[in-house]
Amino acid sequence: MTHRIVVLGAGYAGAFAAGNLARRLSPVDTEITVVNAEPDFVERMRLHQFAIGQDVTVRKLADVFAGTGVRLRLARVTGVDPDRRTVAVTGGDGDGRLAYDTLLYALGSSVAHHGVPGVAEYAFDVTGRSSALRLRERMDGLGQGGTVLVVGEGLTGIETATEFAESRPDLSVALAARGELGAWLCPKARRHLRQAFDRLGVTVHEHTCIEAVEPARAIAADGTSIPADVTVWSAGFAVHPLAVASGLEVAETGQIVVDRTMRSVSHPDVYAAGDSAYAIGENGRPLPMSCASAGYTNMQATAAIIARLTGREAPTTGLKYHGNHISLGRRDAIFQMVDGDAQAKSWYLGGRTAARLKSGVLKGAGWGIVHPTFGMPKRRRRLATAPDRAGVKVAA
Repeated sequence: MTHRIVVLGAGYAGAFAAGNLARRLSPVDTEITVVNAEPDFVERMRLHQFAIGQDVTVRKLADVFAGTGVRLRLARVTGVDPDRRTVAVTGGDGDGRLAYDTLLYALGSSVAHHGVPGVAEYAFDVTGRSSALRLRERMDGLGQGGTVLVVGEGLTGIETATEFAESRPDLSVALAARGELGAWLCPKARRHLRQAFDRLGVTVHEHTCIEAVEPARAIAADGTSIPADVTVWSAGFAVHPLAVASGLEVAETGQIVVDRTMRSVSHPDVYAAGDSAYAIGENGRPLPMSCASAGYTNMQATAAIIARLTGREAPTTGLKYHGNHISLGRRDAIFQMVDGDAQAKSWYLGGRTAARLKSGVLKGAGWGIVHPTFGMPKRRRRLATAPDRAGVKVAA
């Protein structure tokens, strides 16, 4: 019997994982299906560039998986039943239900509103292609002298503010930070960051908590009004409530609690990768939601799935967070390495060299998506045993 593997989501984690599974498992007794709501692969790390009007290559998932044996189902996931091992979907083909023997949950994350009034109605974000497109259209219509406020001092906020300021010097760009800008960087990198903000003319409002967003301004906790024709909300990420509703064991964040091999602690047929996984790194702390974490977790999940299906002991791959790479426009960047406790090391790389390195990382990730089964061996592994499908209902 064919073992059915269903991968939910075709972002950095899901797309890489599907290709890896197809590369290493025999199609004779495995069937891999990827479910994704959009027809294109979304380079999330480039969405702030897309939002400000830059050209970003669009990669059709149908082309990405062509010839790999991976089946693509363009649909939105509406429910997961881990007890019956089925996934409910809706899309152009109507409503349906997919049965699985092994599920890899990699639906990623979206912007976290934190319950702040006005964010959902008036703010923009760059966590998805549709939201980035909405922001792009708004920026295209913003004339000279317009004001842009980026809320959030994390990687996304910094990259968005600097990219917008460099690409549109006719605008007034500001960033609202809850604490000190770049407080998590080493002192030299922090100075480099501030110099970049000064060079690009980005105004920084430190120790500023935004408590409301209105059509043309944002209101801080102390009552200060900050002009903003456009407010870009980048104050953290949140996972889809689907996992909570499914009955899978989740953390307070809504992420699926997994063991060291990315296997759900409550349902052994389910694995999670990327932002959806509540995975503990080698330093004993949860991995942050990031592209790097997507890489670590999808490699661990696929290695464990392949090993268990082929009768081998599940290996463990490294879950050590090495650092952050931050674009500061197209010609500047910061690479900040961290130690085992996730604290910034004294050494960092900045400037054009770091920008070229960051560009290489982005190109490498994109190339890997386009070639999901690169290096496919001539002989792929057969399954050790037939799947147990007791109680599983066949897909409609």
